[in-house]
Amino acid sequence: MAAKTTTQSEAAHILVDRQTEDTSFSSVAVDDVAGGRLAVEHLIGLGRRRIALVGGPSSLRQVVDRLAGARQAVDAASAAGAEVTLEVVETTALTVLQGRSAGETIRNRPRDEWPDAVFAANDLLAMGVLQAFSMLGSVRVPDDIALIGYDDIDFASAAVVPLSSIRQPSALIGHTAVELLLREADAGARRVPEQIVFQPELVVRQSTVGVDPS
Repeated sequence: MAAKTTTQSEAAHILVDRQTEDTSFSSVAVDDVAGGRLAVEHLIGLGRRRIALVGGPSSLRQVVDRLAGARQAVDAASAAGAEVTLEVVETTALTVLQGRSAGETIRNRPRDEWPDAVFAANDLLAMGVLQAFSMLGSVRVPDDIALIGYDDIDFASAAVVPLSSIRQPSALIGHTAVELLLREADAGARRVPEQIVFQPELVVRQSTVGVDPS
């Protein structure tokens, strides 16, 4: 998402919640690679070894970065001697319906082919996966399959099984973007582009640990 303001002589543009390699303009974002790594490190730390990442399309930068972080966590665990696998169950959008479809695909496999953990690329997908798993009580979360999402939206904590998630500092991102936009508008042609990247936070709930961690 891009934010924009103008003065009489200059236009200021800020890329919000999106990292870019183009340093000719400013951006405010979260380190999604670190977020993907945090999510999968959490699952591995719980003893999960067959991990599925649900997300897509693969053209989205957020999905690419979160998958890269997940792979980093798996590679590090493998280098330390753990036998960890990561598969990708690709979706066409980051929606509840696509998450439900992916969850049904996993649920309908032979039981011995289920992953033991799912990392959904956002919480909407995770909600859909949880819906599919909960139908007929066929997949118990987290007993059979642990589940973690991304973004920590309001509904994550209110799900039938409260979702573990990776939290982005949304308010801080918005506040920082506005401040940066105003500074650039005031500076005009003298502006110096900035790329600000915040770190995400792991929020642990029942969908991975099975009991209220508080």
